[in-house]
Amino acid sequence: MSTSTPTLWTPDPDTARSTAIARFAAYVLERRNLEFDVLDYQALHRWSVTELGEFWSCLCEFFGVRFHDQPVAAIGRDEMPGAEWFPGATLNYAEHVLSPGPGRGDHDIAVIAVREDGLERSVSHRELRDQVACARAGLRRAGVGIGDRVVALAPNTVETLVAFLATASLGAIWSSCSPDTGPRAVADRFSQIEPAVLFTVDGYRYGGRTFDIRDNIAELRQRLPTLRTTVVVPEDDSPAVPGTIAWAELVSHHEPLSFVPVAFDHPLWVLYSSGTTGLPKAIVHGHGGIVLDHIKAMGLHLDLGPGDTFFWFTTTGWMMWNYVIAGLLVGSTVVLYDGNPAHPGLDAQWRIVERHKVTFFGMSPALVTTSLKAGLRPRDRFDLTSLKAIGATGSPLSADGFSWFADAVGEHLPISSISGGTDMCAAFLGWSPTVPVWLGEMSAAWLGAAVAAFDSGGSPVIDEIGELVLTRPMPSMPVCFWNDPDGSRLRKAYFEDFPGVWRHGDWVRQTARGSFVISGRSDSTLNRGGVRMGTADFYAVVESFDEVSDSLVIDTGALDGPADGTLLCFVVLAPGVTLDLVEPDLRAALRAQLSPRHVPDRFIAVGAVPRTLSGKKSEVPVKRILAGADPDTVISRDALANPEALDAFVALATTTRPSS
Repeated sequence: MSTSTPTLWTPDPDTARSTAIARFAAYVLERRNLEFDVLDYQALHRWSVTELGEFWSCLCEFFGVRFHDQPVAAIGRDEMPGAEWFPGATLNYAEHVLSPGPGRGDHDIAVIAVREDGLERSVSHRELRDQVACARAGLRRAGVGIGDRVVALAPNTVETLVAFLATASLGAIWSSCSPDTGPRAVADRFSQIEPAVLFTVDGYRYGGRTFDIRDNIAELRQRLPTLRTTVVVPEDDSPAVPGTIAWAELVSHHEPLSFVPVAFDHPLWVLYSSGTTGLPKAIVHGHGGIVLDHIKAMGLHLDLGPGDTFFWFTTTGWMMWNYVIAGLLVGSTVVLYDGNPAHPGLDAQWRIVERHKVTFFGMSPALVTTSLKAGLRPRDRFDLTSLKAIGATGSPLSADGFSWFADAVGEHLPISSISGGTDMCAAFLGWSPTVPVWLGEMSAAWLGAAVAAFDSGGSPVIDEIGELVLTRPMPSMPVCFWNDPDGSRLRKAYFEDFPGVWRHGDWVRQTARGSFVISGRSDSTLNRGGVRMGTADFYAVVESFDEVSDSLVIDTGALDGPADGTLLCFVVLAPGVTLDLVEPDLRAALRAQLSPRHVPDRFIAVGAVPRTLSGKKSEVPVKRILAGADPDTVISRDALANPEALDAFVALATTTRPSS
């Protein structure tokens, strides 16, 4: 099956030998007395997951990781959960971003901030260091020290980045949400970690409109009784928010910039699961694990370094914000975009790519699909000669999405469809510069990531769909969940099904050549008559129709009993399209391209598909609502980007059981 997949891009051997990952391979071969070609990625990967300690030590040496106290070993305890990385070591994330080095000279540009209304701002490394020093001094005056929590309800701006780096420099712990998140969802997240300081804006722009959130700030401050200080970055000339201090006041004094050395696993930030059912998990990542994994990702797999410009649309409530700013770790310039990625039109992001000579640009598969259906061809309208690679993440990128990139952007560009997750704030599948790109596939498991597909018995399978697992630890795995002192919640989340092995929760197929295809979440599988299929396969067929703007598929089988339940396909139709017009063609396509068993029992037109704040379809909560569960117990509306989209499903559940 996999051997006939078209190859979209093949690395030029001469060019590949000049990439950072090939130089790293040469470094490893020389220092560790190994023998394989520097372009033999599979050999390099096998070594990286077999000799974990050697691999991560070499990575530290190659990139000059700044330890204050040197580690006594690379791995003290090699087990999951509970792996101990670089015991005895101390370091600081912010120091790795802000210390001078290649690409980080005083006048080199660190950040390009772009707002949807066209306002732009460039910040040099010297300016960034000065601003962080001032914010750090302000936090110290507010009594912030090691272990204190600093939270932000903030857009993707320079001030947000500065506040984070100042927090990290002190050994305090950061957490952020996008300002369009409802106050209940924000409180559900931030209240768990009892913050001392809140950074916020009093308003934000999105889609050509300005939103005032001063009422949300007041409600949030009431819900967070541990707050000692609230700092507001005002929207233009808006009046002060009572009981808060202005950003200008916080950064009004300068102190010399310094960094508190912290233990390798000292908490850096807290990220959150989607929170669609119950309180979101508060996931803690450490300074050292994030420094190492993000340097590996940026410097080796995305091949970023001094002279590159890295741009990937994100909000501060998605792990991709943490990922994008990691471009600074390797001396690249990062683009921070604040606003709607498709405002005032679908070409908005491509204008930025052209204007700022972006070398690596990433976007969501949903925006790829929208662009494809709109007939957008960026290569015909913009100068994209600066691009070296393009990326996608957030959900599986369909084969049509791969083809659109190749046709509409450039067949000469490698496509880095990556997969990982908030749980590790890392990617472990994607493109590497010495590996080809095949249609619809992620090229390889990344270095240090021992990825496999397991069958239900816990055995690895090739060219079959299985559970995505990691059989060896990675340093970016969570240090802990907040308020989980015995680790029981963390063990249940990842290690209950396969003891000693990380179960990620995705269906994946590993090909014989070592590439991977994600088929969707394993807790929302379509199991029809024993034929198991991921929802991504279903969406690839349905959403290939121009008449369908979005879709959601629900299999009620696991809820209705051991027999097959009802297979429901909810579709958001394009303007002017009726269900009776498109349904026969949808049924025929699903029968031909998937199987007769995967033709839905019912198609139902809805106005929108409920999506989480990070853009993921809310399959499991909808499935539970349709089974009769109280919506308020299975989903927080504030955890949805479009909570009103849920109403149609609640109404359907209250009028009839879909399986009846």
